[in-house]
Amino acid sequence: MITTYRETPVEPPRSFEHAPALGIDRIPAPVREAALRLAADPGAGYVYDPLLAADRVRTLRKVLPSWARVYFAVKANGFEPMLAHLAESVDGFEAASLREARASLAALRERRGGPGVRIAVSGPGKTPELLAGLARLRGEHGADVVVNLESALEAHRASAAAVAADTVLPVTIRVNPARVPVSGSLVMGGAPGPFGVPEDEVPDVVATVSSLPGLDLTGFHVHAVSGNTDARAHAAYVLWCLGWARSTADRHGVDLRTVDVGGGLGVPFEEGDEAFDLEGFGAALADVPDPGVELVFEPGRWITAPAGWYATRVTDVKSAHGGTFAVVRGGINHFQLPTSWEIRHTFAVLEEESWPDLLPRPEALGASVTVSGELCTPEDVLARDVRVASVRAGDVLVFPNAGAYGFEFAMPAFLGHPAAARTTVDTRSP
Repeated sequence: MITTYRETPVEPPRSFEHAPALGIDRIPAPVREAALRLAADPGAGYVYDPLLAADRVRTLRKVLPSWARVYFAVKANGFEPMLAHLAESVDGFEAASLREARASLAALRERRGGPGVRIAVSGPGKTPELLAGLARLRGEHGADVVVNLESALEAHRASAAAVAADTVLPVTIRVNPARVPVSGSLVMGGAPGPFGVPEDEVPDVVATVSSLPGLDLTGFHVHAVSGNTDARAHAAYVLWCLGWARSTADRHGVDLRTVDVGGGLGVPFEEGDEAFDLEGFGAALADVPDPGVELVFEPGRWITAPAGWYATRVTDVKSAHGGTFAVVRGGINHFQLPTSWEIRHTFAVLEEESWPDLLPRPEALGASVTVSGELCTPEDVLARDVRVASVRAGDVLVFPNAGAYGFEFAMPAFLGHPAAARTTVDTRSP
């Protein structure tokens, strides 16, 4: 007997419904120049402006209360030049692996001559090997490392690692609250998930951590919302986190010094999306009395997304059964975010005049095109149904807002094509 399976058509990401591509004026001139160089060789890659990212950190810090701290989530962008510039402006880094923690420490030593700021380490599956490495970073190298614990077992492993390294690890308990009083594009609290300790189990985990040698319980980590563009609602969420942490600490005898509310500041990806009202966010927190603790923010996307662009060369333009396709060098092996998160990530078309005389040059004029990559899968799509005035083989597409979860979030091993290149520019230069 032969069983026949009917495949569901794959249509990631969401269609632009024939909305126009961006004008080239939306791409800074230094980025356009770097994009053309990358497209010429090796064909695709990322352009970053680390100075812009560092300026965004300083802008955020200006609107926050003096008792707030800004860490950078390294998972958003771990490029060494980016970390080096951010090390000059952040209060800390948030890492999710030993490699990220070491890269953060290297950036701090390069730019500050020593650790100087804290490295918070998160993640739902910390292994004994990871915790041992973190304890050694603290005990042998003097790194100011704090571990966000996600379970009672993880607490025991962290204790063993600290004792073996003859050090004391500051820790917080990451909490999965029973109710999250605000929505965002990604909600990681009040629902089943691997992140954190369920709220009703927090008292038992507090008791466990407090009884173990080598651990110093400093507070709670309540990263439950991500990608929120409603500034006032997010300010209310932050205040809720502070209140929850204070009341829980008082009930269970915790010397509360740290409340980590994660990142969660959203950025607009599409035309018409609401931008995060930074001034309004700061104003909503300005009159709050000093809570006597460090309030930690861990933004990643908000800091670096606008400071990055993905550029890729069009290798072919073709039509099939009523559809028009711009096939590009790269794709989700370089830039998976639009497909994985169903983001309508638009682009600008840079014209490239040079082209071999003996080759035909296919083009699409006044058409809606789907941008597909070089991988042998129908999921390799970066944008669908975007209206372009013109696109030709050899032209270059530039996707803004690609400075976070781009290179780091991709799948470069599939088919073994060359990885995306990375370069930096200063967009303030003429």
